[in-house]
Amino acid sequence: MKPYYQIPIRDCGEPLVPIPLERFAVESLHAYEKLGAPYGKTSPYHLRQTVLEALITAQHDLQQRCPGWRILIFDAYRPVAVQEFMVNHTFAEVVRSQNINPATLSETERQKIWQQVYKIWALPSPDPLTPPPHSTGAAVDITLVNEKDETIDMGSEIDELSPRSDPDYYAQELHLPYHAHRQLLRDIMQKAGFQRHPGEWWHFCCGDQMWAWLCHQQHPSQRFIARYGRVAGD
Repeated sequence: MKPYYQIPIRDCGEPLVPIPLERFAVESLHAYEKLGAPYGKTSPYHLRQTVLEALITAQHDLQQRCPGWRILIFDAYRPVAVQEFMVNHTFAEVVRSQNINPATLSETERQKIWQQVYKIWALPSPDPLTPPPHSTGAAVDITLVNEKDETIDMGSEIDELSPRSDPDYYAQELHLPYHAHRQLLRDIMQKAGFQRHPGEWWHFCCGDQMWAWLCHQQHPSQRFIARYGRVAGD
């Protein structure tokens, strides 16, 4: 159980709205759609209204600091069915990468693999009290591109199952640019009201349970609640 699931949700009912993709950088075909994730008629490029406004604010701040740079949106809204698909896909990829026969996995081996998977993936919980962050429309996975539309090197890939995903992994490697790039991304997002996932340099949230939990860690004397739960109709 993730610690942020203890945070109560009082959904404000704000709508899920399309991201104006012309204002950002995006992949030509969404990464999970390429894999066959079951989005149905719903585009992943949606966020809650206030979350989108905060993302636009972060983009403006970025361009003040680095003219011509843009936020690249890797992923945003993710229905629970897609969360389940990606969790199972990642489990299968770990098994394949380790040359393991899935038919011979012991329960202990299976649990070790699930522990790896859930380091970066939330449970695809159908419980409205414990929604996956992306299923609330309040979480977004992003990186940066420069004025030449070149993706900025962050030292690891988004969704990478390795210690390099930790935001501070390169903090002591002062001769490398990766930590500075991650800090720039963090700074523009936090200034706009987002919180960064403690284990993923690319994941930012605003208004969901993780956001409220992280705010409480920073301000223990204050009480925070989530204003976004699972999107209605998901």
